[in-house]
Amino acid sequence: MKRSRSALAIASTLLITLGVGASGYAGYQIISMNTAQGSDYLPKIMPLVPTQDVPRYVAPGVGSIFASLSIPRLNKVFPIVEGTQASQLKKGVGHYIGSVLPGFADNSVLAGHRDSYFRNLGQVKIGDLMTVTTDWGVFVYEVHRIRIVKADDKTVIVPTPSAVLTLSTCYPFRFIGNAPKRYIVQAGLVIGEAMH
Repeated sequence: MKRSRSALAIASTLLITLGVGASGYAGYQIISMNTAQGSDYLPKIMPLVPTQDVPRYVAPGVGSIFASLSIPRLNKVFPIVEGTQASQLKKGVGHYIGSVLPGFADNSVLAGHRDSYFRNLGQVKIGDLMTVTTDWGVFVYEVHRIRIVKADDKTVIVPTPSAVLTLSTCYPFRFIGNAPKRYIVQAGLVIGEAMH
């Protein structure tokens, strides 16, 4: 895949800090499409049995801010909070608890309100870079897919063979009431070693 000279220049100036290993879970299982108990943005999923490999980082507590998401296209840096319930999404972009944390090999899913943190998500373009900064590393992702799906589309949360960052928000952006669709931005890891 070709990358623009400016994207590579930006990426090459980033300091990548690595220092943990091991994935926490072998995979995921969709257990419910009823969003009344889960997020308003994504179907409810739960992790399968943990692998014998134990992560060497401290998993973030629900409601805690544990990382940041930088989107240069929007000229914004957003806090990432653990959880996607209403109280958590007031603090920042929510990490969907059933998905891996950013930087790990699999699908890390983030959700945000269309009228607050992800208000301008529609301005993001294919090829744009996004950076997630955590205590266990700095990870740069390149946007490779943008799509609009139904609110209960299971493909948003499916596991992926490589490190992917998925952003989700309600759509249409100016819809009054419960929006029937979701705006999805997916990006693959291009700088930073994927944790396993």
